[in-house]
Amino acid sequence: MKRRFKTVAVGGTFDEFHKGHRILLEVAFEIGDSVIVGLVTDDFAQKMRKPHEIAPFAVRLEELRAFLRRHDWLNRVEVVPLYDLYGPASTSTSIEAIVVSQETLPGAHRINRKRRINGLPALEVITINMVLAENQNPISTTGIRRLEMDREGHLLRQ
Repeated sequence: MKRRFKTVAVGGTFDEFHKGHRILLEVAFEIGDSVIVGLVTDDFAQKMRKPHEIAPFAVRLEELRAFLRRHDWLNRVEVVPLYDLYGPASTSTSIEAIVVSQETLPGAHRINRKRRINGLPALEVITINMVLAENQNPISTTGIRRLEMDREGHLLRQ
């Protein structure tokens, strides 16, 4: 199968690995021959000041790898720790595109500004819609942690 890009990047915390995370990754693998997945480190996650606890890096990494293994994508992926917003996407000459959600689109624009400063061409930005829960709000780790919804977007309480 001929895919649109040789190398695609995607990044995130991937905490409470949910349907939105799965769709983000599915799109990346659909359009890229290889995918670089940046996984936010514990230190970077702390700096992000999320309104909830975040599972340790090792736990998030194992859940991510299990998903990749189930799809037989381990031979097409490189998982790298993200110590900041930019990761390899701001400096790599091999990455051609970045897949983001509407929520993380501003980060892709910041990465492209940094790429231009570094003398690199901008990445093509592929934006996916937020995946909605039953109440038409985006599925989110925050909502899952607050026991408002499960990882599929089914409501646990009104």
